[in-house]
Amino acid sequence: MAAAAPPPLPITTPELNMDLPTSHPLFTRIRLATRLDVPVIHKMIYQMAVFERLTDLCSATEPSLSTTLFSKDNPFESFTVFLIEASTKPFPSSSIAHHPKFTPIHKTLNLDYPISDPESEVFKSSTMEEGVIVAGFVLFFPNYSSFLAKPGFYIEDLFVRESYRRKGLGKMLLSAVARQAVAMGYGRVEWVVLDWNMNAIKFYEEMGATVMQEWRVCRLTGDALQGYATASGTNIDLDLI
Repeated sequence: MAAAAPPPLPITTPELNMDLPTSHPLFTRIRLATRLDVPVIHKMIYQMAVFERLTDLCSATEPSLSTTLFSKDNPFESFTVFLIEASTKPFPSSSIAHHPKFTPIHKTLNLDYPISDPESEVFKSSTMEEGVIVAGFVLFFPNYSSFLAKPGFYIEDLFVRESYRRKGLGKMLLSAVARQAVAMGYGRVEWVVLDWNMNAIKFYEEMGATVMQEWRVCRLTGDALQGYATASGTNIDLDLI
């Protein structure tokens, strides 16, 4: 009688490598823009005009932006631009000069998937740091509230490039402006939103902002601005006010 076959050898289950990364870190930095950043700012302004369906109103050029945004070195007292930059590697600790009124803000995000940015070559940072890409910007300047008797900041533009949206970068830019306003003792930060952009409206309401339905933006521009600048007051004008 043949001997029974020996029992099969136990199957060794490979141990899980707990050292494998479970997320993809994205290092971000908010810094003050300079004149060297005008080319990427101009490109983002045009992309924003495309998103808002307002390209017919966008006549900005790199020279005009350079002249108007960076004619004086007085951020927070005039037009100011924050850039948010992204990198898959940590930023060097002393890669850019600090401004007396602002220290760059760093934050690391842990993403489930790496970001695919087909325009990374076009939006390289002017700091020339390897792998640092401009992801968005916010442009703001001082205004004044007579009711509060305090200055504030008005945000003209807030834009995050498509590859970096829904990662919290827009909220980080808004937070940076709010933090600067608080640091300077300002009373408020305000901006406008297009009435069809329901995602943005919901986002702003969830962060605690009041969307003021009863207010309307009034604007004089182009021929109307030129015409009214030279018109004298009439009885009709006085009756309307």
